[in-house]
Amino acid sequence: MPKVLFSLSVDNNVTIIVISSVGFNAQEVSMDGKTTVDVSMAINNTSLGEVVVIGYGTARRKDLTGSVSTISTKDFNKGPLTSPEQLINGKVAGVQITAPSGAPGSGGRIRVRGSSSLSGSNDPLIIIDGVPVDQQSGIAGTNNPLAMINPNDIETFNILKDASATAIYGNRATNGVIIITTKKGKSGKFRLSFSTMNSYSVVGDKLDVLNAEEFKAVVNGKGNNSQKGLLGTANTNWQDQVYDNAFATDNNIAMTGGIKNFPYRLSLGYLKQNGILKTGSLNRFSTALNLNPRLLKNSLKVDLNLKATFSDFFFANEGAIGGSAFFDPTQVINRNDNRFGGYWEWLANNNQPDGLAPKNPVGQLNLRDDQSDVTRIITNLQLDYTFPFLKDLRAVLNVVMIILKDRVRYSFLILQP
Repeated sequence: MPKVLFSLSVDNNVTIIVISSVGFNAQEVSMDGKTTVDVSMAINNTSLGEVVVIGYGTARRKDLTGSVSTISTKDFNKGPLTSPEQLINGKVAGVQITAPSGAPGSGGRIRVRGSSSLSGSNDPLIIIDGVPVDQQSGIAGTNNPLAMINPNDIETFNILKDASATAIYGNRATNGVIIITTKKGKSGKFRLSFSTMNSYSVVGDKLDVLNAEEFKAVVNGKGNNSQKGLLGTANTNWQDQVYDNAFATDNNIAMTGGIKNFPYRLSLGYLKQNGILKTGSLNRFSTALNLNPRLLKNSLKVDLNLKATFSDFFFANEGAIGGSAFFDPTQVINRNDNRFGGYWEWLANNNQPDGLAPKNPVGQLNLRDDQSDVTRIITNLQLDYTFPFLKDLRAVLNVVMIILKDRVRYSFLILQP
């Protein structure tokens, strides 16, 4: 062990100093008026011996030269999380995760060490159990490759941030790499686990707008006779009409066990999440199967992974958010007839809905049907054979099948008499 000489200036009232170094156990040293101390530090192999998954296999952390961040189950964010990237939000230096929308199931936007292109993609490469998954076309959050897996099935995130990622994966890794390893089976007795997470979301701070009486006072005080004649007799809080208290439930069951060298894990999950806009919701069913037998005296490692999610998205018309803040609070919600879907609207001189006026926010929600049924299946079989006569020589075969299926239904009522 190398010897290190150092000098340190401290105040007279300091009696204990703590000496630490990467790879060694920290040690407290009592001064007690001493001017010279000898310290012998013990090696700590725990952190440096941690195995990290990288592009070409696994390596011990102390052998890595690139920038790799590892987040495991014990470090994940807790709470009602519906998307995998929420598990590591705020946990990794240099990784930013933002939500482009508050709609149920909408995926987050991930940036590793910022953006590098003004016109091209800035999304990192996603690797799920050894399978590179690119961004797919889709709507809302359905094009997010992380939507393929249930957050409860994830074991670790390994994030490659620097140029070493490009050396391994090529130009697809220009914006970094996020390697996800899912939970595997463990040999031993059969174990059954169940977890449920229920949450209740509310709009914490609605816009402070005029009620009917305040609105009338402004129009009567500042408006002309024509404008005064347009006032209604109702007292409608449009924000209360479009927002709702949103309930969400996330239920997961997992079965693990193993017979000799044949560990397995099967999980099932069901998520129902309502949106704070009344017509928005998400129903998602997920399943994952992991078989990890070790054959030929552990020379052959077999990893079979199947992950599937079946999601039903109901997208609310987010234009109702602005409409609820600007629509006249003195007007009623519904008309006395079935014109314009039965909802009260501002009319132009031709008795048609005024294209420049705000639309009835309740009508915006209820007159549009926007749904998407999404199926995501990813299956891979990996065979890893170590040659008995040369332990450092391996042959690896990875067979992958990915199924992506979207079915979209979109309809709306044209506001005509």
